[in-house]
This record gives sequence, C-alpha cells and structure tokens, in this order.
Amino acid sequence: MACISFAFKALCLSLLVVAVTCRPDTGPQVFDVQSYGAKGDGQTDNTNAFTNAWKDACAWNGLSRMYIPEGTFFIGGVTFGGPCKGQTSFVIDGTLLAPTNNDDIKKETWINFCHIDFLTISGGGTIDGQGKESWPRNDCDKNINCPKLAINMGFDYVNNSSIEGITSLNSKAGHLNFYAVDHFSITGVNITAPGDSPNTDGIKIGFSSNIQISNTHIGTGDDCIAILSGNTNFEISHVTCGPGHGISVGSLGRYKEEKNVDGLVVRDMVFTGTSNGVRIKTWESSVVAILVSNFVFANIQMIDVESPIMIDQKYCPHPPCKKMGESHVQIEDVTLKNIWGTSMNKVAVNLQCSESFPCKNVYLVDINLTHNGTDGPATALCENVEGSASGNMFPPHCLN
Repeated sequence: MACISFAFKALCLSLLVVAVTCRPDTGPQVFDVQSYGAKGDGQTDNTNAFTNAWKDACAWNGLSRMYIPEGTFFIGGVTFGGPCKGQTSFVIDGTLLAPTNNDDIKKETWINFCHIDFLTISGGGTIDGQGKESWPRNDCDKNINCPKLAINMGFDYVNNSSIEGITSLNSKAGHLNFYAVDHFSITGVNITAPGDSPNTDGIKIGFSSNIQISNTHIGTGDDCIAILSGNTNFEISHVTCGPGHGISVGSLGRYKEEKNVDGLVVRDMVFTGTSNGVRIKTWESSVVAILVSNFVFANIQMIDVESPIMIDQKYCPHPPCKKMGESHVQIEDVTLKNIWGTSMNKVAVNLQCSESFPCKNVYLVDINLTHNGTDGPATALCENVEGSASGNMFPPHCLN
C-alpha cells in the first residue's frame, strides 16, 4: 500500500508539472528600451534604441509592451509605424525629452504613431517638448514663411486605441494631434504649457470619428481642444480648461477639401481664465459649403472667461481681413444648456452667424452668466440666428 500511495503521489506531481508547463503565458511580451541600449541620462540620443524596440514589439504576434522606465530619455523625431501583428502597448513611466532646437527634430511631429490598430499608450510619465526656445520663432501672424514647429505627439490612421495618464509638457506647437482616427479614447491626460506660448493647442483633431475625451486637464497658449473638419461623433466630458482659448469647433471654411462636422457633446466642464469658453468659428469668406450640426454643450462653468459662448462666422485671426462675402458654412441644431459663471466681456453670449446661411435651431436653456465690469451687466448679441430659449436666462436672450 505504501508503494501504491507513493506511485500515486508521483503521478499526480508529474501531471501538475505538465499542467504548469503547458499553461499559456497570457501576459504581454515586454520590450524594455534599456535592453536595446537606451540610457535615461537626459543626454544620450536614444532614437535608434526606441526604434528598434518598437520594431520588435510591433512584430510580436500577440500582446506586446514597449516599456520606458523611470529616467529621462532624450530622443529625436521618431515614427512608430504599423500595422502591428498583435495588440501593442506603449508604457511611459519616465520622461521623454525632445531636442531644444526644432530643426533637430526634422519632422512635423516629434513622436508619431501611424497605421496601427489596438494601440494603448499609458503610464505616469511625461513627454517634454522643450518648446520655450522655439516659441519666439512662431511669428506666423506676420511672416507667411514662418517655420513649422513640431507637434509633441501625433496619431495618423490609428483605430480602436487609447491614451491614458501621461503628461504632455511645453510642446513646440500643438501637444496631441489626431488625423483620420476612429474609436479613440483620451482619459486622465495632463496637458501643460504657459498661457503665452503661441499655437500650443492641447488636442487637435481632424477627419476622425468616435472620439472620447474625459477626466483631463488642459492649460495652453491656444485652444484647449480644436475640433476641425470632417469629425463625427465626439463626446468630451469632465475636462478642465485654462489657460487657453477654450474649446473651438473650427476654424472652418478656409479649404476646399473640408467636410461636415456632425455630432458633438461637450458636458461637465470648467473653464478658468480662458479667452473663450465654447466657440464655433468659420471664415467669413469661406471657399466651401459644409454643414456643422447636432451639437450639445451642457453643464459648463465659466470662471472669468472673456467670451463664454460664441458663434463667430466672421472669423479673422489677424485683422484687417479682406471682406469677400459671407460664410457658406451652415450651422444648425445647437443646444447650449445649463451654462453659468462670470464673463469678462459685457457681451457674454455672442452669436454672429452668416447672412447667406443663417444659423438654425439654436436652443438656449438655463443660461446664467454675469459681468461685473463698470460698463454694466452682461448682454447677448444675435445676428442672423434662428432658435428659441427656455428656463432661467441671463443675460436676456436675443433669439428670434
């Protein structure tokens, strides 16, 4: 009996070993940039190490993780391209440091991801664009041959993906740029640059769809979020904005290849000290007729915002602008609901629409914006806009 018992125990043990050995490894394959020679000393050029790590991570047929540990990793302009064989994550726990000289990047985007599905970017790390040296070169309001400064991070043709937790600091131009992206989530991101840094848009998106932005703070020298041509089905919620130029749809109507913008929800926001709150802007002399429709702006607090609510169809960023006609961009089905706080300008609600294409179905619900200046209480201005108002309304509305 003792021998039988011993044999039985040995058999069970051997089966357990086989079971453990055969168990599939469900964790991702990790590609640590340090294994490719990267050094987090803030000086060594790690561009090749990062490129090689990405090449292997992208080629892995399964879950893969490219990992940047704590430390400061200097890299030049780099493109992480796909398609990849499996689902790839890009984890930043350290700091990525850009060249101070914009000319050393040699790309329009410092860190660019393109043609990738199922990409996850996460971690508590920072991408530092070191833009301070480059900002004085941004004189595009006076110089048509001004240099193109590099965007911190860009995404082109990236689908079913997300970015979470990282900080984008002091970009030379925009921070995060999205083009032709579908089903993308941006959450828990911190975007920071001084209020006087030119053209440092926080998030800029064009020709994309099904985008969610949430639980994010943006403080920059330009638009916190810029929603450009060809976008559909966006939801932006629980975002704080300031300093900056607020959330802008546009500018639109300047280029012939532009497309409609449809389906935007902006809710549960706080704007602090921004030049604008929520704004739709189109060029007065537009070269294309497109439709901007189905927008909801709701539950938004304005704290000392210069222009809390604005539709500007006479957009002219660098006056004087030659008047060559009315905007051909049609704006319709826009709801502004439960928006309150303080306006630095007397005109707190400014709706200036096109005479040729008046705004249609603009609804104001429960607006309470005050102005404490010496020029009197807050007012509303309406031009070529059709709609209605309900609930508590201050300033008194001017809709037809």
